[in-house]
Amino acid sequence: MNLKELKTFLDSKAEIYNQPKFIGTDPIQMPRKFALKEDIEISGFLIATIAWGNRKSIINNGEKLLSIMGNSPFDFVMNYKLKSPKYEFVHRTFNSTDLHYFFQALQHIYQNHGGLEAVFERHQDEQFLMPAIYKLKQLFFELPHETRTEKHISNPLKNSACKRINMFLRWMVRKDHNGVDFGIWEKLSPAKLSCPLDVHSGKIARELKLLNRKQNDAKAVLELDKKLRKLDPIDPVKYDFALFGLNAFEDF
Repeated sequence: MNLKELKTFLDSKAEIYNQPKFIGTDPIQMPRKFALKEDIEISGFLIATIAWGNRKSIINNGEKLLSIMGNSPFDFVMNYKLKSPKYEFVHRTFNSTDLHYFFQALQHIYQNHGGLEAVFERHQDEQFLMPAIYKLKQLFFELPHETRTEKHISNPLKNSACKRINMFLRWMVRKDHNGVDFGIWEKLSPAKLSCPLDVHSGKIARELKLLNRKQNDAKAVLELDKKLRKLDPIDPVKYDFALFGLNAFEDF
């Protein structure tokens, strides 16, 4: 396919899979339970943090997270105490120790750094949000913590694809006319978003010659971003729906 044909093909697939009917099987359903901006972004950040592995397990453990927070994430985080008991929680390698620190760190981000959106807005560059991901990790771990917990926020400067944070950013930033992504972070441009690169999107991207690099890492994300921005410079990560859907739901 030439560039025009590829764009037509992927535009049509993005339209098919960028639909609310798929929300019921996607972790994005969890923050959709809320109307308050801060509840959406805090629950979204935590759900995205555990969004690896079996989708059913992610959603089940996401429900446990919301229950722990009394279904009021922002109020819970802002009133969380250092000496609060550690809630029993395990999702793969993310455990109660990690969750206890994440509650403290989120409180720190909102009390001292203006909230999650402000961190990303303040530290973005002219083209990408990757520098802001790195800065978020720095600020997030300013408090005393166990080293093990650091692995749960990826670092693009260490060549991580940052799949889960890029997915979270897609949820928060992308202006979605179909009503899947929230688009509540209006001070950030969807044009700067990066594709949440994973085994599904990576496989299809390589088959469509959008990606040559074999590893799913930060360098691959940058390579894919450049190609997707040629297809749609305003909303490049809408193609995440197409790439994921072609592998997860079709025998492509």
